[in-house]
Amino acid sequence: MNVMNKTNELKTSVDAPLELNRLADNAQQAAQAFIAAGTAANTVRSYRSALAYWSAWLQLRYGRTLDDSPLPDTVILQFIVDHLARPLDSGDWSHLLPAAIDAALVAAKVKSKLGALAFSTVAHRLAVLSKWHQVHQWPSPTESIAVKTLLREARKAQSRQGLQVRKKTAVVLEPLQALLATCSDGVRGVRDRALLLLAWSGGGRRRSEVVSLSVNDVRPLDSDTWIYTLGATKTDTSGQRREKPLRGPAAHALAAWLEVAPAASGPLFRRLYKGGRVSRDGVSADQVARIVQRRAKLAGLEGDWAAHSLRSGFVTEAGRQGVPLGEVMAMTEHRSISTVMGYFQAGSLLDSRASQLLTTADPAAEGSTGEGEQQ
Repeated sequence: MNVMNKTNELKTSVDAPLELNRLADNAQQAAQAFIAAGTAANTVRSYRSALAYWSAWLQLRYGRTLDDSPLPDTVILQFIVDHLARPLDSGDWSHLLPAAIDAALVAAKVKSKLGALAFSTVAHRLAVLSKWHQVHQWPSPTESIAVKTLLREARKAQSRQGLQVRKKTAVVLEPLQALLATCSDGVRGVRDRALLLLAWSGGGRRRSEVVSLSVNDVRPLDSDTWIYTLGATKTDTSGQRREKPLRGPAAHALAAWLEVAPAASGPLFRRLYKGGRVSRDGVSADQVARIVQRRAKLAGLEGDWAAHSLRSGFVTEAGRQGVPLGEVMAMTEHRSISTVMGYFQAGSLLDSRASQLLTTADPAAEGSTGEGEQQ
């Protein structure tokens, strides 16, 4: 009886009960805030860019906006053939996006240049649109059989015609040494050397992981070894902090940077003013990419260099030197074996005996068919 009375008292002291199948408005806002706070800044930017493109393309192609209704799969099919180049009988490549719309998208600054998009870009735009539908609790048009079939066949067609997915050039040991050799320009060189070596030797860190490190995330064990601590990353969002080692040159470079730019707190790698004066602000993810590109240019290196070059280069070089895959993944924190294996196998095959069957044979055999043989 007392329980019933207390229950009735509670009913009169709170707002009206919620509907079981509907979130309260403030709960919906709180959920969205959690999602936004838990999404990496780079991911948020890429989502915004993709949705801006979808909005502009839909307006120009169909006269509609990305509004409060789901898109049919016919629109997705049109998007794919508008943006993916296909081979013609003449040997040329073509896509269906009208030239006037293409120019308008570039003029609106939602597209960087005229022409077809890379397969990876189209796939990313479709993934973002699928996420948009999921958030609105709509069925995703990208899941239709027609869309999946067209996308699969388009990829096969491009591959058969030699149009491969372009990957950034990997910074293996020799290019890394060339990059480091350019780091002789005062404070900037000291910073860039430490950043490059931490990102590479520390397990091929992503640029978002490099810029998120603070001064309090690193500590020395001895003169040749430092430890740095990772928090939430793209593949580990648990927030559990993991320690990674920096040995030898990487440890020395980090110590040198903190000697010229001492700080009790704040970002580990900071911007520089003219004259080598150190800012309190940290470098951005884009600046990490520009540092790699600038050093590659100074070193006279040919290739398509980016921040990811450090990550792919670490894995490739580890495969080249025969480091067990499990140890490599413990450093990189890759969760997908298939993702890391492409780089790892490429490196391991560089020094594989199977790739050197002729060079490891009798040197006299090269260029010679042997004495007495008929030509």
